[in-house]
Amino acid sequence: MLEGLPPNGATHVMRVEAPEHEARAIADIISESFDPAEVATAAFEEQDLAEGASWAMEAYFGEAPDEDSVRDLIRLVAPDHADKAEFLTLDKKDWVASSLEGLAPVAIGRFVIHGAHDRDRLPPSRIGIEIEAALAFGTGHHGTTKGCLSAIAAYGKQRRPARTLDVGTGTGVLAMAAARLFHAPVVASDIDRVAVVTAQANAKANRAAPHIHFLHAPGLGAGEFRRQGPYDLIVANILLPPLKAIARPLRRLLAPGGTVVLSGLLPSHANAALAAYRAQGLRLKRRRDIEGWTTLELTADSGRNETPAGRR
Repeated sequence: MLEGLPPNGATHVMRVEAPEHEARAIADIISESFDPAEVATAAFEEQDLAEGASWAMEAYFGEAPDEDSVRDLIRLVAPDHADKAEFLTLDKKDWVASSLEGLAPVAIGRFVIHGAHDRDRLPPSRIGIEIEAALAFGTGHHGTTKGCLSAIAAYGKQRRPARTLDVGTGTGVLAMAAARLFHAPVVASDIDRVAVVTAQANAKANRAAPHIHFLHAPGLGAGEFRRQGPYDLIVANILLPPLKAIARPLRRLLAPGGTVVLSGLLPSHANAALAAYRAQGLRLKRRRDIEGWTTLELTADSGRNETPAGRR
């Protein structure tokens, strides 16, 4: 989700078109220079760009940025593109609502993320999760969310976790997916109070609320995380800096033999994230690259504390 964005008012966007390596470099320097709770970045391939550009990079700010300062950062890694950066102001409510209009359902494993307009079209064998325009980011149509849903679906084919933790829950899509698939306790946390309220409402509407305990908390330091744990499955769909920051406390919350799913990562960030978690004794099990974003699935080196798939 775009953590920290104000519940009302506007979202501020900076966009620049550039070749892939420069678009990625701009995304990296901006994400590393701002508080990840206030800014989210994305670099992606796009059609019909200006001559000489194959990719676009966008940064989403919770408050209007200092345009000159942002251009100065761009000059450090892509000097020819600093003056080409465009700054836009989008009405947040209209932006999220319009992003959902006409979007096809997203089917991943047994999950189908959909809007109200597709509620009656779901096959009975699928787990439908309905998400509408909300005050938090996360509709299921983003590559990071798809990567996490794929990992949860794959995990469910092998075993059922006793407890799941969703860090940076946003609209609650991943927490609801785990709750609906596993019928087991899920703890879902977010740094943004508005996101927690939104996720709670979504969970209730999707009949997942009885299994989910929501927390408004920065990081993983709150005692409630320990009291509810340990967790066989931990999913963290945030950004590289906070993923690195929570590596040690996250490892302490993981049950023996547990699985960690990390996303919100550009492909160029994957090795840095992996290094931080390898230092905590985790090893890479699988990497998924979807729509310009990377999801890492890691596992503890020893033991296993999970219920086999199909058991309750």
